[in-house]
Amino acid sequence: MVQVPSHAMVFAAGLGTRMRPLTDDRPKALVEVNGRCLIDYMLDRLAKAGVETAVVNGFHFADKLVAHLASRTQKAPTIILSREDDLPEPLETEGGLIHALGHFPDGPLLTCNTDAIWVEGHVIERMAAAFDPARMDGLLLLARLDQALGFDGPGDFFMDGDGRLTRRGEAVAAPFAYAGVQITTRDKFIGKPEVKRSLARTWFDEWGPQGRLFGLALDGPWLHVGDPQARMDAEARLISLGTFS
Repeated sequence: MVQVPSHAMVFAAGLGTRMRPLTDDRPKALVEVNGRCLIDYMLDRLAKAGVETAVVNGFHFADKLVAHLASRTQKAPTIILSREDDLPEPLETEGGLIHALGHFPDGPLLTCNTDAIWVEGHVIERMAAAFDPARMDGLLLLARLDQALGFDGPGDFFMDGDGRLTRRGEAVAAPFAYAGVQITTRDKFIGKPEVKRSLARTWFDEWGPQGRLFGLALDGPWLHVGDPQARMDAEARLISLGTFS
């Protein structure tokens, strides 16, 4: 039986500048797509996969995020708040994870963005089955660019037959984009400084060059909700699909 990580870090502290004016009065995680807040799509995914605890960080309109999470009727996952609104600015993804590290047990953990929706079921379970900490520092969920809606970048990664990732570098384009979910382990961050820093810096500068960064591709559409137009496009796609699994 696949053992899904018991804990996940859900990043919800960003300023959401590209989503303005929708984020003028709320955090990006509370922007709605097809009647549901972005963060609820992710939390419900985690609950369905069997994740027991979600640590959610907050900065921009943190009080509204706290109130929304308290209003959720679903009992799973258990939610722990990691507030950053007493800091001068949000710590980005790696800094936010390190700030909350005391909430995580030893062993594997998930890190999750809230600005993307996918349709394929059992993705987190597939990631848990594929993750091998003996040879992987991180396993990233990837979207194929030809299946990505709302993403206008040239791609982030190339992936070999074993799933090992290399960054796009100077190439004009790469076939995969980071889809917003990672499995790693707590020990990779013990002793690192709590400073504003993105997880991407660790992937590109540390794990990737050592051959310890791997990926797993989504099977089906990936809806990146990065700005108001992308939100409308994602909503239209979900309505056209007629279901969300």
